[in-house]
Amino acid sequence: MITVDSAISRFRRSVVLGAVLRFGLLGGAILCIVGGSLLDWQGDEMIPLLIIGFVWMFLSYQSMVGTRLASDSPSLIAAGDFEQAETRIDRVLRSFSLFRTAKLLSIHHLALLRHAQRRWQDSARLCQAILAQRNIQILSRSTLLMMADSMLQMNDLRGAYGALNQLYRQRLNLGEALALQLLQLDYGWRIGAWEPMLAGVAVKVQMAELMPSVNAARSQAFLALAASKTGRNDLARWLSARAALLADPQEITADHPELKPLFDGNGKI
Repeated sequence: MITVDSAISRFRRSVVLGAVLRFGLLGGAILCIVGGSLLDWQGDEMIPLLIIGFVWMFLSYQSMVGTRLASDSPSLIAAGDFEQAETRIDRVLRSFSLFRTAKLLSIHHLALLRHAQRRWQDSARLCQAILAQRNIQILSRSTLLMMADSMLQMNDLRGAYGALNQLYRQRLNLGEALALQLLQLDYGWRIGAWEPMLAGVAVKVQMAELMPSVNAARSQAFLALAASKTGRNDLARWLSARAALLADPQEITADHPELKPLFDGNGKI
């Protein structure tokens, strides 16, 4: 099993080594071109330039293979084949890559794997390692969502708030906005922010309808809990009944026992 410390260490070492090699090869190519023109090497600079070009293409090919290998991991995780996914990720982390894309993907997929395995602390630490990198716009939002959820599962409200606060300042696509709403509701009940949870409740219910069934049910159950806490019992009953139609109450409350009082054995209030 890949440990978090070793994965982060390999990731950082590979990123630094790749950057050094890129700058070294580019610097060598510039030196050959400038030196050839200034010192009148009469074409002798072509040999080292060809060698540098060959090395660059070979290492780029190796990086492309690593990126392709890393791209299969999410489907394996989604299928529940955690062992095979971990093997793939380990191979990518151990391989060399001239560019950091393959390494970023592999460490992100490892965080996704640990999240699926419910190893929240490992997932959060891996997410933090990714977010410490610069210019990762493609991965930053999904990484922040995963870190916020991991922090909530650990009941680290300060860490979850920090991740959610960063997400508020970013432009999200529809899937990310739906994931953020569920996280906001999960965070809201933990701090007792019942009124803010119910703000724009009609829109939140409409957005919940676009989620997968369990998430949709859980979102409406959170809203029902907030309605119950603020004395809006009719709204609480209506939302709970909608939630019970979408998923089994036992599944809704599996990770959230605080929602159990909303349901009886038949999924009703």
